[in-house]
Amino acid sequence: MSEVDTEVPTAGPRIVALGGGHGLYATLSAARLLGPDVTAIVTVADDGGSSGRLRAELGVIPPGDLRMALAALARSDERTQLWTDVLQHRFGGTGALAGHSVGNLILAGLTEVLGDPIAALDEMVRMLGIDGRVLPMSPIALDIEADVSGLEDDPRVSRVIRGQVAVATTPGKVRRVRLLPPEPPASADALAAIDKADLVVLGPGSWFSSVIPHVLVPDQLAALARTSAPKVLVLNLAPELGETTGFSAERHVHVLSQHAPDLGIDYVLVDSASVPEGSNREHVARAAARLGAEVVYVDVAENGTHAHHYGKLAAALGSIVSSTDGTAPTTARREGITSWP
Repeated sequence: MSEVDTEVPTAGPRIVALGGGHGLYATLSAARLLGPDVTAIVTVADDGGSSGRLRAELGVIPPGDLRMALAALARSDERTQLWTDVLQHRFGGTGALAGHSVGNLILAGLTEVLGDPIAALDEMVRMLGIDGRVLPMSPIALDIEADVSGLEDDPRVSRVIRGQVAVATTPGKVRRVRLLPPEPPASADALAAIDKADLVVLGPGSWFSSVIPHVLVPDQLAALARTSAPKVLVLNLAPELGETTGFSAERHVHVLSQHAPDLGIDYVLVDSASVPEGSNREHVARAAARLGAEVVYVDVAENGTHAHHYGKLAAALGSIVSSTDGTAPTTARREGITSWP
């Protein structure tokens, strides 16, 4: 990651970012450059690693993606950053703690003590000096189930694969995903945040396990439909091995619209180098039109990588805010992009 100005403005738009894992971390790291009022809404279907073990043993919602969101929004002073590093620290060795992150254990412990996962997250928010919030998309742990083709001799035959890790690593082609239980409850606080937002951002991230699940929670989908805030879909810079191997930018947009055909999106944000000019961009525009979206091409990549540059992404999102309410975030201006390319 190249150096960017990490100063957080004292005021700014109310931003809600939906996703999970490293993709959400990137969005939150960008959003906090536009202002302190950032709410993360996080997927809760992880069943692997430390999160999967704690979920199975203690019955808590998987804490790993929630922990990463907290780390992305933590205050940047030296003492808070020390605690952030501790929360992100993962135990080595071969014993019972091997592979667990400290933050996962603390979140699990706070949840047991306080009796409420959202109260536990709010306590962590206070400890890390965060002005926004980190919320689960559902108050209960969920499972992902997928229809996957290419695992049988007949390519037309689909097999049902269950579990986030299994879906993310399948050698087959994911056709459709579902949440279990069906029609799960949404977090009431997450719905309230969407209702009050000035900007809503979905993606980037693991498409079938971190992005699409957000539109499969009925009440959350309804909140996304009714919010007056501009909604931005941020595409990945490249396909993800296993889950979206061989996917084009158009395909990413298309499968989202298949899962939520009534979802309206205002902007699809695409890294300009990831889709060459010509027919490929025409295909993306047609897919985006199904969501009612305008496609915006802008350089948002960390040079030489498939990772988003936080400052560039902040500037692109800041341009959307300024185009809708006339407020140009100062940090985005410093990053050098204040209008559409």
